[in-house]
Amino acid sequence: MPANLADLALDLTQDYPRSPRALFAGYVIAGRMLDKCRAVLNGTAGEYEFNIGPDRVFLEFAGIDADEFKAFVATGATDEEVAAWIQASAKAHSAAEIASWNFTLKCRRICELPPDRQAWIQEYLLANVKPEVQERVIFNFDLLDAEEGRLG
Repeated sequence: MPANLADLALDLTQDYPRSPRALFAGYVIAGRMLDKCRAVLNGTAGEYEFNIGPDRVFLEFAGIDADEFKAFVATGATDEEVAAWIQASAKAHSAAEIASWNFTLKCRRICELPPDRQAWIQEYLLANVKPEVQERVIFNFDLLDAEEGRLG
């Protein structure tokens, strides 16, 4: 493992990855996915996993293979290099298509999710999020931001 990968990787047992809302290489989710991928490679992922849930949503939209992404990140590429790689590797979408995709994910309300997912979120909130913050969880990404202290 390149030494700079260890320097770039967050210790997700002590810190959180980026918010899923944060734009990276022009996409939501991508920066968070990068943080988790680096931590997995570095052995500091804790409970976080790479290539699950939202990661797959991004990878599918971008047409990027998870193993190819992970292999590139494993070289010790910087944020700027990974962003350039994503932009060069992603399937062609217009700026309008990317913006629409980003806003669709950022603005997906919990009440628009399948009922079983809503029930899971409700139980999770009651067990893991302060009552005063629970009231502010409206959008799907709010759940992660609440859990990781960014919505509080």
